[in-house]
Amino acid sequence: MANVGESYAYGASTDASSSPFAKAKAQLERRVQTILDRSVPFIAQRWSFYAFVAFVYAVRAYFLKGYYIVTYGLGIYNLNLLIGFLSPQRDPESLRSGNDGQDGPSLPTRNEQEFKPFVRRLPEFKFWWMSLKSIGTAFCMTFCPVFDVPVFWPILLMYFFMLFFMTMKQQVKHMIKHKYVPFTTGKPTFGGGSSVGASGLQKNSD
Repeated sequence: MANVGESYAYGASTDASSSPFAKAKAQLERRVQTILDRSVPFIAQRWSFYAFVAFVYAVRAYFLKGYYIVTYGLGIYNLNLLIGFLSPQRDPESLRSGNDGQDGPSLPTRNEQEFKPFVRRLPEFKFWWMSLKSIGTAFCMTFCPVFDVPVFWPILLMYFFMLFFMTMKQQVKHMIKHKYVPFTTGKPTFGGGSSVGASGLQKNSD
């Protein structure tokens, strides 16, 4: 019965005669998930590793002088992830216009409103993990000649930068219109008495 419960827990087959490959895959997935869970609080270390992986891919792409479509797709995918990372979980338009505000957190617009941290549509850890996986996938694709499609890369580069600036311009306009910043640094105070920092500890003005 324990094996059946374990199989249900990890989404594996309940068949007792599962193949050794399936068992090895399930065990590997559990180990990877354990490592990911333990790495959640180490933000600086995770992003340092991310920067290293991105640098390795950039060096390989530079010396290969090819696979421009792969790099372009990688850039577009990560741009979409970035927009999700900078966007609130719920659209402020729907929060302010309807009666569905009780279903999720809202963005405070006045000083006297209760402080609520910014809730992202795409959390930081998911952003890091999904982006890291995309770089790893693109890196593996550079070993397959079928993905090395001949293309005039300056056109792709110019189009990507145009898309990037237009997208970020719209995002900044959205932030200004709804008066929010996609970062939470701590609870603000408006009386000069005390403040609460990011760690949640009260700091006296004296």
